Parts: sequence; structure tokens; C-alpha cells
Amino acid sequence: MINVDSQKAFLKQLKVACGHVIVDQSRMKVYETDGLTAKKALPAYVALPETIEEIQACMRLCHAFDVPVVARGAGTGLSGGAMPHEQGLLLSLAKFNRILEVDVDNRLARVEPGVTNLSISDRVRPLGLYYAPDPSSQIACTIGGNVAENSGGVHCLKYGLTVHNVRHLTLVSPQGELYELGSHGYDSAGFDLLALLHGSEGMLGIVVEVTVALLSVPEEVSVVLAGFDSTQEASEAVGAIISGGLLPAGLEMMDRLAIQAAEDFVNAGYPRDAAALLLCELDGSAEEVNQQLHQLRQILTDGGATNIKVAATQEERHKLWLGRKAAFPAVGRLAPDYYCMDGTVPRKALTAVLERISELSRQFDLRVANVFHAGDGNLHPLILFDANQPGELDKAEAFGAQILELCIEKGGTITGEHGVGIEKIDQMCVQFTSQELSLFHGIKAAFDATGILNPGKAVPTLSRCAEFGAMHVHRGNEKFPELERF
Repeated sequence: MINVDSQKAFLKQLKVACGHVIVDQSRMKVYETDGLTAKKALPAYVALPETIEEIQACMRLCHAFDVPVVARGAGTGLSGGAMPHEQGLLLSLAKFNRILEVDVDNRLARVEPGVTNLSISDRVRPLGLYYAPDPSSQIACTIGGNVAENSGGVHCLKYGLTVHNVRHLTLVSPQGELYELGSHGYDSAGFDLLALLHGSEGMLGIVVEVTVALLSVPEEVSVVLAGFDSTQEASEAVGAIISGGLLPAGLEMMDRLAIQAAEDFVNAGYPRDAAALLLCELDGSAEEVNQQLHQLRQILTDGGATNIKVAATQEERHKLWLGRKAAFPAVGRLAPDYYCMDGTVPRKALTAVLERISELSRQFDLRVANVFHAGDGNLHPLILFDANQPGELDKAEAFGAQILELCIEKGGTITGEHGVGIEKIDQMCVQFTSQELSLFHGIKAAFDATGILNPGKAVPTLSRCAEFGAMHVHRGNEKFPELERF
């Protein structure tokens, strides 16, 4: 922590480096948290640069004064990754909101990090193109944040996460240097650092420009809704669809509580009496989609679907997807608060995991609505609680921690697309060994030797893991041989 005199010198130089600096606490409250609203902190300073040169100047200054930096996009993250550092600079990239270039021939778009996800597809749709990753928050979330968290969306099963749809990044280092990763082709020389930056949660560099790949709008799209009398039947149908050779553009699942909440919210036409539903989207040529649709109907019927509905028009398709994409705010109407988890499990484990979540719901006496990317096993249990009731937040967090550890137990991981941030940092101690965590710290140090970028997020220190409990670290097999280094 820098002393008072250094703080005054830093602030004076910061105002020279960046034309828009905020230090008034009342104005900084808008930056105190992201979507993980249960944890908050005020930054010491907020900077809103307008040019790459201003970002570079800010980073040089922070590096010289050893001031922590947390980059922030739209603040829609759900793991606390953009929560400020109380002695640090909150670097907002909100003003970097331009689509710089659309290259139709090579199907690429070069954008600034503050561009919203949906605006890319809106811009290129008249050209017969679109950007595939589509998080539920796509109307608000930004591309820089998508890179930081390696975001997915309902179409990630077929078209991949952000990492599979980005070709090139321009970054500013902690020292203020400008450099590039990737290429505008399909490969580049050297180590694949482009992939490493995806999901790095703002710990390795400040993304200032992103080149994304665009896809042609498919000739034919068909969306199928199927209702089931049990989550087990719906889960088993997911496995049958994939093992049957189908690769849907999207394959989503919702349980009864989520179904009813979404239906009450948007009137999507969901079967309110179903225990679970699947939404399956097929796309491709008209012939291909018709053939797959026939096969899908048979799989769903054989799997016990009690209600099968095929959207006949674009408007009907939009309405079915609207219910799924509005599920989070819809569930938010059921209780004063909800806690959204983000574990991922192998598809074969879906039934067992959902059954255990139901048991935990009864154990903690907290309701859960399950909404998730069933095709790739990315779960989003929404734990309902009331933070105004003493102890309920603690119960919700303990419930969420058990869900994450259950995912690890079943061969999965603690995050699919929301990142670790501060929310899941203790569960990193469960998933990884001390040697693996030491390797992560080594990678961090290679990019950010002084550790000023988003400190305290994503990768726990070994001392923190020891405090969390040695018994938890990778199922209790670690002795912390390098503890004193961290």
C-alpha cells in the first residue's frame, strides 16, 4: 500500500495520464461490484480512458507506483472477477465501444473490448453473417469481458466458446507495452498464448482490441421443445441425442421451477406441468435439418417426451428462446435474492448431480431452479434465498460450495463460463494440487511479475488453501511443500 504522499503524487499523475478520473466515493459506488452482488468494495480511483495511449499511460503509472489494477467491462460477470481492489485503480473500458472493421471476405470483425456481444451480430446480420457465442446477457455483456471469462451461451455446444471464435487480440501489458497475440488466419507461430488469455480473468493483460470470427447465417433453423415427466428422462434424452450422432446448435434444459418462472415472465408457451423441458435447435441446409428433425423426434419420443413442439416460424423460435434467455430474471422474481452457480459435469453424470442438488435443496431448506446448457453439461443452479434473513446468505454460499465440489467429484470442473473470480477461489483448492497451483502462479508471474493485475482473484495462494483446510486440497493429498513462496 503506497503512503499518503505517494497517493497524492499518483493521483496527480493519473489525472494527467487519463482525462476522466473519478475519486468521489458516491460516484464510485456504481463500480463496487459486478453481478455477484453479495460481495462489494470501493476502489481508490476510477479511470475511464478513451484511447489506447491513455490505457498505456495508466498502466505505466500503476506499475511505477505498484498500484493494483482491475479492468472492468459492463460488470455483468457473476463471480466477482471485476470487484475493485480497495487500494487500487478500477480501469473502465466502457468508452471502447466501437466496431472498427468488418472484413466480409475473411468473415472477421475487429472490435474494441467495450462492444456488446449482441451488437456484433446486429451489425453484420444484413451481410448474412453473425457472431456465434451468445451468453444470456449478450444484450449487455462486452467482448472484453467475454474474453476474460471465456463466455459461452446457448450455441456453444456446436460453435464453441469465445476462445473458439476469436482470432487475434491486442493487449496492454502491466508495464504499459502494446503487443498482439494470434493472427487473422487460422494459426500463428509459437505457443498458443491466444488461448491462454481466454478465461484469464484480467490477470495477464488489458485487452484493447479483439478480432472475432463471423459465421454465415444458416439456411434453415428449427427449434424443438420437449417436455418430460422427470429430470432423469430429460437428462437421459440429452445423452441419447448426442450419442445418436446429432450435434445441435443448442441443447438446453430447465426444471419445473425454472419453467414456471419463465412462463409467468414471458409467456413462451412452455408446458407448466412438465418436470423438465429440453430446447433443441438444429441448423444447416434445409435437407439436413429436415433429416435431423425426423431423427430428433424419434429420439425424444423413445425417451418418454410427453410434449413435443416444433416452432413453425421465426417468431415462434424467438419466443421459445426468449423464455430460456430470460430465465435468470424470471427466477429473480421468485425470491429477494438468488445465487447462481456455474459447475460443469460430464453428460453421463447429469442425472446423479441433479438428484444430489435436489437432496441438498431439502437439506439447506432453500429452493433451487435449474437452468443449464445440457449439451455440454454446464450447470447453472439458481439458489433462492433472502439476504435480509440472518444466515441465509451463508447457507446459500455453503450450498453452492457443495454443488461445486460435487461437480469435481463427478469428474467435472467448478466453472464452465462464469470464471472463478473470488466466488469459487476456495474450490480451486479442491480441484487442483499445490504443484498445479504453483504452475498457475508461475504463468501469472511471467506476464505480471509485480502482480498488479486483478490481485487476489481466480488462483488462490497456497497459504489460503492451507487456511481453507489441507484436507480439501485435491482430496487431502497435499503437504504444501512450497507454502512459504506464496
